[in-house]
Parts: sequence; structure tokens; C-alpha cells
Amino acid sequence: MTGSGTRGFASDNCSGAHPAMLEAIARANQGHVSSYGADPETARFGDLVREEFGDLATGFPMLNGTGANVAALRAMARPHQAVICASTAHIHIDETAAPEVIAGLKLLTVDTPDGKLTPDLAATRLVDPADVPHAAWPAVISVAQATEVGTVYTPEEIAGLAKFAHENGMLLHLDGARIANAAASQGLSLSEISLGAGADVLTLGANKNGAVFGEAVVFAKPELANGFEVLRKGSLQLASKMRFVSAQLNAQLENGLWREIADHSNSMARLLGDGIGWTEGADLGQPVEANIVFLSMPIEAARKLVEACGPHPPLLFEAGEAGVIRLVCSWDTTPEDVDGLLGQIRHALH
Repeated sequence: MTGSGTRGFASDNCSGAHPAMLEAIARANQGHVSSYGADPETARFGDLVREEFGDLATGFPMLNGTGANVAALRAMARPHQAVICASTAHIHIDETAAPEVIAGLKLLTVDTPDGKLTPDLAATRLVDPADVPHAAWPAVISVAQATEVGTVYTPEEIAGLAKFAHENGMLLHLDGARIANAAASQGLSLSEISLGAGADVLTLGANKNGAVFGEAVVFAKPELANGFEVLRKGSLQLASKMRFVSAQLNAQLENGLWREIADHSNSMARLLGDGIGWTEGADLGQPVEANIVFLSMPIEAARKLVEACGPHPPLLFEAGEAGVIRLVCSWDTTPEDVDGLLGQIRHALH
């Protein structure tokens, strides 16, 4: 299920653009407007951010997820400080040490059973004041919503982390690359599982939810965003033709399109998870809470399945006699796609 004109389960980054994103870009592609964010689409994005996240919220369109995360962390901490995150965090595993190289921030990682930090787990990386100036002082807790293993934080869990962070002189950052999936899975708004629950800064994802390109950084309070316009430029994230980023963000935020897209990819993941549950020899590595499914099966069968997926296979994690395959559903995944993959799974097992 790969190749030209076909679909697969390697990543939601592999899917094409949702038609509404292309339509939004086309609508914005009219005549000349001011550059670098001084355009009507970007002004509209600011209004939509306040509608979604509250009157004090401030949003900044960005070019990509890693750049948005790094710029957000730069705004939250000084170069000699540290960020507490899960050992599975994207900022630790998949951003080429960018928070450390570019922002100068040490990452203090914590092993978790499900990709989720708790106050007790985060507390293990606090620094004794007696160790300063020899140790990097944690200034930020960063968590992914949804996590890299497909689990989601409830508003209560976010509130608990925010309380712990603030009591210990830290801020809470959310990497929301899949925040639409996390919110849709709980029937909640974007704000209710992020800034509205006490988080300070959100990297608002759009790419994995059907956009062509573009994310955003949203601050809960204007004072947290002081100087961010300059910092964004220095972080190589200021788009000259920003209207095309903002137009896509607006299309997602207006009329709840973000939820419609995420509901679909989540429902396809649940359908896939249910099918795996009924397949002898296959198990789920984690509960299906968003649009990511982890399939556990004997290693030889796992290798056979990955090979059958062609030139763009899903990720395979090998652990002794078992193989765990990450399968990601997208806005354009169909029930027929799921049925086809389940057939491939059964074939690989027998």
C-alpha cells in the first residue's frame, strides 16, 4: 500500500494535503499583500487563537515542528538551563539535538511506561540547589500531546504537571504535533487539554493533521511572548509569505475542521486496533488513544510485514523475539486501507 497514488501507514507526514488546505492556499494567493506576517490571514489567525485559547493568548505562525519547538523552548529558558522530558520525546529522539545545539538547553530525560510524564517522574530530575552552578537548572517541563507512543494526557494530568512545574519555578511546554488527535479523542477543545489546563506554551501542530506546511507557537500570556518576534526571526522561522502558513492554520481552526480531520484518523486507528485485537498472534503494544497504533508480533512476522509494505514501510522496533511496528492513520486513510493492512498482517503471521 505504497507508491504513487496509494496510501500507507508509515506516518501521517507521508499523506498528501487535505483539500481544504490547498483551497485555503489558493484563496490566499490573490494579489500582493504585506510580507512577514503583516497580512489579513495572519491577523485573522491572531483572532482565532484568542477565540480558541483565551483573550490573553498570543500565536505565532511557524514553518515546521522542530523549529517551532526549539524557538518555544528558547523563549522559556536561558541557554545554561535544562528541560525535563520523557526519554521518548520528539525533542530528544528526533530533532538532531536541536534544543541543545541551537537553544543551548540540556535535556534531562525520564523513562516512562507509556510515554507520559507525571509530577513524581519529573521530580526525579530536579536539581539540588547546592549543585548550582555546577548542574543545569531545570526551567521547563516539555511533554507531547499526544505522546510519541500514541497516548494522551487528560486535562487533569496537564493541570497536575503545570502545578508541579510552577511550584518548582518551571514552565510547562506542550509539543502539540498531534494535539488535534489528542483533543478529538477526548471530545475536548484544543484549549481544554493544553493552555486551558495550565500549560504555558503550546507548539500547535498542523502538518500531521493535513496541512502542507506550517505550525504555530501559542503563548498563554503576552508576557511569556516578550521578544518572540525577534527570536522567531533568529530561529529561522519567520516566513516572508506568511499568509500561506496562516491560511492553513485558519482553515483548521475555523468551523472545527481540525476536529473533523482528527476524528477521522482516530476512528481509522481504532478500527485498525480492533482488527489487531481479533487477530491471533498479534497484540497491541499500547492502548489506541489517538491516530497511532503499535502492533506487536513475532519478529520474523514483523519483518515480513514491513518488507511487504514496500519502499515506505512503517517503523519497526526489534526487541528480542518480538517486533513492534508503529502504524499511523491519516486524514485520508479508508476502511479499505485498514482491511488491506489487516490482511497483510494475517498473511505475515501464517
